[in-house]
Amino acid sequence: ALLGKIRAMSVLQKNVVLDTIHHSWEGAQDELPNLIHPSPSGGLPHPLLPAQHLLRPSSSQTFLFHIYGLILKECASEELVRRHVADLLELSHQSASQREGIAAAIGIVSSSHLQAVWTVLEHLGRTRFLRTAFMSPDCQDNILKTSFLSAAVRLTKALKQENRSQSYKFTQIPELIQCLLCVLQKEPNFLATLHRQKIILVIVGLSKLRPSLQPMVKSQILQTCLWSLFTLPPLEKLKSCLPPLDPAPDVMVTALYKHSMEALDLLLRSFISENKSMDEMCFLLQHTEPWLQSDKSHERKRVAQTIFLLLKYVADYVTLTEEATPSVLGHHLGLLALLWRDKDPVTRSHSRQCIYLLLQLLTQQRGDTEQFMHLNKMKTFEAKARRESEMKFYNVVKVGLSDLTVAQRTQLILALLEGLCSHSHPKCDLASQLLLMMFEDRSIKAEQVAEVLQGLFQELPSIAFQSVLQTAMKVVTVLGTQYTQETVEVILSLCHPSDRQVLPLWKALAGNTRLARKVLTLLYGKLKLRPSKELIRLSQQAELISLLALGTIYELLYTREYKPTVRWAFAGILMGLLTQLHYLFELDAVEGISDYQEDILEIKPLGPCRTCLEALKGLFWTTNYWEVFAYLKLRRVTLLASIPHGTSGPRVCLSSDRAMVHYDCELKAVLGQAVISLKSPEERDNIVAILIITEFLNSRELTQYVSRRAVDNFLSLGLSNPNQLVRAVSLKGLSSILMHPKKVVLLRNRLAGLLDGFVKPEPKDLMGLMEILGDILHRLGTQGIGPASLKMAQHLLPLFEDEQAPVRGGAIFLFGDVIYSGGKKYRQVLKSFAFQALVPLLFHLVDSCPKVVMVSALLTFLRCAILLKWEFRKELFGKLAWGHGLGAENDIFIYMVESNFGNYHQFLMQALMYLASPHKNLKHTAMKFIGRCRLALLCLRVNVEVLKQDPDSVSRRFYQSFLEDISELSHFVTR
Repeated sequence: ALLGKIRAMSVLQKNVVLDTIHHSWEGAQDELPNLIHPSPSGGLPHPLLPAQHLLRPSSSQTFLFHIYGLILKECASEELVRRHVADLLELSHQSASQREGIAAAIGIVSSSHLQAVWTVLEHLGRTRFLRTAFMSPDCQDNILKTSFLSAAVRLTKALKQENRSQSYKFTQIPELIQCLLCVLQKEPNFLATLHRQKIILVIVGLSKLRPSLQPMVKSQILQTCLWSLFTLPPLEKLKSCLPPLDPAPDVMVTALYKHSMEALDLLLRSFISENKSMDEMCFLLQHTEPWLQSDKSHERKRVAQTIFLLLKYVADYVTLTEEATPSVLGHHLGLLALLWRDKDPVTRSHSRQCIYLLLQLLTQQRGDTEQFMHLNKMKTFEAKARRESEMKFYNVVKVGLSDLTVAQRTQLILALLEGLCSHSHPKCDLASQLLLMMFEDRSIKAEQVAEVLQGLFQELPSIAFQSVLQTAMKVVTVLGTQYTQETVEVILSLCHPSDRQVLPLWKALAGNTRLARKVLTLLYGKLKLRPSKELIRLSQQAELISLLALGTIYELLYTREYKPTVRWAFAGILMGLLTQLHYLFELDAVEGISDYQEDILEIKPLGPCRTCLEALKGLFWTTNYWEVFAYLKLRRVTLLASIPHGTSGPRVCLSSDRAMVHYDCELKAVLGQAVISLKSPEERDNIVAILIITEFLNSRELTQYVSRRAVDNFLSLGLSNPNQLVRAVSLKGLSSILMHPKKVVLLRNRLAGLLDGFVKPEPKDLMGLMEILGDILHRLGTQGIGPASLKMAQHLLPLFEDEQAPVRGGAIFLFGDVIYSGGKKYRQVLKSFAFQALVPLLFHLVDSCPKVVMVSALLTFLRCAILLKWEFRKELFGKLAWGHGLGAENDIFIYMVESNFGNYHQFLMQALMYLASPHKNLKHTAMKFIGRCRLALLCLRVNVEVLKQDPDSVSRRFYQSFLEDISELSHFVTR
């Protein structure tokens, strides 16, 4: 009858009975409850076994061994037979009755499965009995280890059976656990014994005794146990990792692995059962984080399964008694979410179920019934989610995520930010997409902005994939749109503006026009936060928010994404920079400005004053007002060398304003900003504003934007300003020709009388004369000086060759103003004077006096080219400003010749005159120029000779018409 019942059992039922009998032999009903091996009927014992046999296995040992043998005999699975025979042989052999029972069961099984039993016995003999004969040091260590484990197991069983054990305090338990962990750490990286399982089960038993283990001890236990099991090779490779003398059937290795992992699950359950709180849960999960981020698939799979089993156990059998909201829980959720695209389907499934279970536990704690019902629906969804995208799964769980605290959501985001740096493209792409979805859902609070951006900034250098970086920048754009002010403030605080690592964040804030404008407006506002010198300690100067904003604006000027926005904010930025420069002189923040070398940009960040000057010029350059930029750059010596600090700001302001008036640069917008600044309570704003307004009085376009009465009101407002400079400049403005047109005639008459000073046999004080003439030119502004401009230009040209360098420099500089002062009527004639000056100016680019070159020749040569409308004016400026050596000389020669090809011979005639110059540098320059002309003519002759025999009549006529000109030019060059 018994055999008939056995044969009628299913495979699952047989397996359950075998496991139950084996656990009863081990006396492990408490250590491995039915949760690990539930019966088909829901956790109750199988009806085939009487209850007394399960509770007291010593009462009928023979009967249990007999049943065990019969069930295995009737099993069809060889693998199942080998596994259970191996378990049987691992039982204690100390009792004679138990040895007889084991032998009887083995005999019964052998009658049907002789080969399987023989394989197991052969392995047991090699690993446990035959190898003891050699007694190597390793063997001795193994014997000692086995003996120690056996003693620890007996001790734990004895303490467990002693009812009064909970009334004692066992102070030496941590030391004993430490010894067990040392043994576990030395276990080889394969499975051949039950040592791992036994050690973990002993620790489980010891942890239940008083006093409770300290968190540090528990942490050591978790780290060591997780490391010992998770670092094992994949299950399919475990057998191949065994030493040559330890080959074992696959079923034995599988059984050992299964028992060891079950022991780990039991350890985790034991810990959470002793402290039923969310804090304890997070403490346990914290030790799994390194494995969730492992690069090895089998390690991630093991940890995901372990976490799932723990959470499932807690959700089904444990009620968390203490309501807590640990922020680290968000980090765990983030790491689990990053496994949604894992290549292993089991890992993907477990990660989703773990998130569901964690959110369910949080809901249970709060007692939110409605939310709990929603999360319960996720159970049925999860199976479908395996086939759906992780984004659809996110839409299901985001309701639960929205109930996280701010700190938990922050930790979740930080975990996803760490995922951006993964070397797995699916993982980091998932991280970026989840971040974008969270931010677009407006899941972020203002107080989270700082921590989120700081986390992203730290991860930026390690992002390996361009597509992931682009998505991360979209996240910044969304964040900036929602919290623009907070975002700008945080990015400003991350590092020095010159650090290129922060630039992608600023670029992301230019994702749309509206956001970019808000960013620049906020930076302009930060620029105006200028505490007085008395309130600033020297150590704080570099940390001023105003200086950080200045450095950032300077960087954004050259950032392509901000180009339209900079153009839109041109007037405001200009006013801010001019005022900032004045402020920096107030602070005496002008280190190194006296020996300012513009074209030497060091690796270290620029000083504040240098940054402001570069930003001013960069503003004109990047908005394509390059003529104003050129004017400022080529006048660098007069602006910066040996200028008293009290006048440096106004001098720079006047120079930029004068160039803007000359080239009609955003006059209306800048004037509007100046009027606003004139009404500001800040003194430095008033100074910059009045300087701009009075300089703009010289523009003929001014009256198109504002009436004379309005100008009079502005200047009158300046007269009542408490600042002396503002009052003085306002008074000067009221005396301008715009306010008094009759002055035009008086100034022109005065100019005509002064011009006679040039024709005297021995003119006195030419420098003073030219200074006065230049002042009159400036006061007349766009009204011009009419025909007097021709006479003045004629008088100035010979002075280019004066022996005194100051006279040469002054004449050259004034000439650049004169050629623009004749008005439309005389412009063409003045162009001829500009053409006559080209060769002398070109040669004086190598004048023996550096000041003549830097202050006068460079700028005037460029102004002539602009007046004559050369084709490569902007390129010419680049060579004049930054070019060096023969390459730059050749380029300037080419620009000059190609823009004036029909006047080649006039250049040659002028150059020939310099061959007799007493100045060697001018003579050598003339020789180089003539040599280049000769080379060009030779090339031209060769190319034109091809047309001599051309069958086309038009080509032959072209050759004949130019032959005489080429011959004449060659004559001038070679004579």
